[in-house]
Amino acid sequence: PMKVSDAMTSQVSIARPTDSIRQVAQTMAKVESGVVPVVEDGKVVGVVTDRDIVLRVVAEGRSFDSPVSEAMSDGEVLSVKEDDVLADATAKMANNQVRRLIVLNDAGALSGILSLGDVAKDYGAKQVGKTLEEISQESDEAQ
Repeated sequence: PMKVSDAMTSQVSIARPTDSIRQVAQTMAKVESGVVPVVEDGKVVGVVTDRDIVLRVVAEGRSFDSPVSEAMSDGEVLSVKEDDVLADATAKMANNQVRRLIVLNDAGALSGILSLGDVAKDYGAKQVGKTLEEISQESDEAQ
């Protein structure tokens, strides 16, 4: 079976918790990605998305000079290992209503990001359509 490492994106820009929200937004623009892992001492301590910035910074009128730690989702960072089976990782996305997972190596350090888009390219659109359908269905029910 295909492994997470076969499909993940390994060139990932990261932020530090003390980086300003503006710096992180500029990174997103430069790398054309809506998600940036936040790393401290080699460990992923959170993830910030473009949506987090809109909801927690723009909507609440915070300063763009605030540290990104104020905008990031911390709590449990959902992750998979490089050598996990891709189908299991896809199931984890569906179960947790997320479109991407942080990928860690055996040492627990950031190795990459696995997104539904990555899975689609390498795994066929059928599986992704099914996963997206499950995510959409469950979020409809939650409203």
